[in-house]
Amino acid sequence: MNSWVQASKIYLERRVLVILLLGFSSGLPLLLVFQTLSAWLKESEISLTIIGWFSLASAAYALKFLWAPLVDKMPIPFLSRFFGQRRAWMIFSQGLIAFSMLGLGHTDPASDLWLVAMWAVALAFSSATQDIAVDAYRIESLDEDQMGAGSANYVLGYRIAMLTAGAGALFVADVWSWYAAYALMACLMGVGIVTVLFSPEPGRFPSEETAAREKKVFTLLGQYAYLPVFFRLAIVRIYEAVVCPFADFMSRPHWMIILMFVALYKYGEALLGIMANPFYLDLGFSKSEIAAVSKGYGLTMTLVGGYLGGILVARYGIMKALLYAGVMQCLANLAFAAQALIGYSIPMLAITISVENLTAGMATTAFIAYLSSLCNIAYTATQFALFTSLMNVTRTVFASGGGWLADHMDWSLYFLLTTFAAIPGLIILVWLIKRLPAQERSEGI
Repeated sequence: MNSWVQASKIYLERRVLVILLLGFSSGLPLLLVFQTLSAWLKESEISLTIIGWFSLASAAYALKFLWAPLVDKMPIPFLSRFFGQRRAWMIFSQGLIAFSMLGLGHTDPASDLWLVAMWAVALAFSSATQDIAVDAYRIESLDEDQMGAGSANYVLGYRIAMLTAGAGALFVADVWSWYAAYALMACLMGVGIVTVLFSPEPGRFPSEETAAREKKVFTLLGQYAYLPVFFRLAIVRIYEAVVCPFADFMSRPHWMIILMFVALYKYGEALLGIMANPFYLDLGFSKSEIAAVSKGYGLTMTLVGGYLGGILVARYGIMKALLYAGVMQCLANLAFAAQALIGYSIPMLAITISVENLTAGMATTAFIAYLSSLCNIAYTATQFALFTSLMNVTRTVFASGGGWLADHMDWSLYFLLTTFAAIPGLIILVWLIKRLPAQERSEGI
């Protein structure tokens, strides 16, 4: 028992607590272009098919690897000089997020649907940029023994923010207006800004192998001394920021299989999430009931799930934790199918949401720890952005047809389909566990 208590104290370390607050800042914008926005569109009598396609507004989460090299290497004038590379990019993106929230909240889906889409894209882009910087900061600032707890705290903060942007926004929208809801979320971005201002810039110490790989470009440039200095410097920057991160990852065994797993592990959850709020509304739940039961009650189970996910990683290693949590998350989708058969029932809704939040918290904690373990410290932002972009492909492109499916089948069959959608990722995970050596499995690579 004492060993468990001692292990739990890592959650109270300053650097781990900072990650909790940054996780909150990262998670706050997501639902405002996803589930909460879906509820607003549904209330404005937008069709389920259009709501489903509206998820493409958040394609920035899937494409953020395209500008992640800039976050790794390019300084922001004035801000980088005073705050450092990681903190400057976090503050810059957080300001853009708050501005986009205000713009989105000021529009009307019934009359300005295209303008709503434009603000949603802007919010998703700035949010994805913040994710790049925060993820890099988290990985670079934590020691190896803090990574599991840091991942758990990041997930906890992220889920608390999602519940705030879900429950909080729905409550405020029900009592006042959707603009008031989005304006409040913009004010809450101050949590992230204040955290960054009072946190130190992490150190970055690339390995000798990484340094040797980057030096190769200077040997190559020796053959092109006739080129203008500007072009030679541009080649160096592109090679360091773009080529090296991808070359580093592709040198690892089974790298293509790993990418397939990253893309598919959360597919079932994505299909469920895009239609969750329209499903609740179709069953007759009010926005306040959804906020109180679906979001508010689920907070406790999310916290418990995130904490248990960290313990799973500590006790069984990242790969086994991924498997155990993934199987439970897959089966949790069946609770939604049962909810569809039962219909309007607040007690059943409490059970359904509890199971979903508990298992999602466990699986996401293990998954974040896994993605973090894959990163080379020299290319943290770029590589982690690549992995999370692939993960978010399922949340955008792959899941965008969820609205069409929901329009053409009953809800119980739809959620049964989301259960089966999680199985391919689990099959790939079992394959990786069997193929990777023991040392690689413990490190998640």
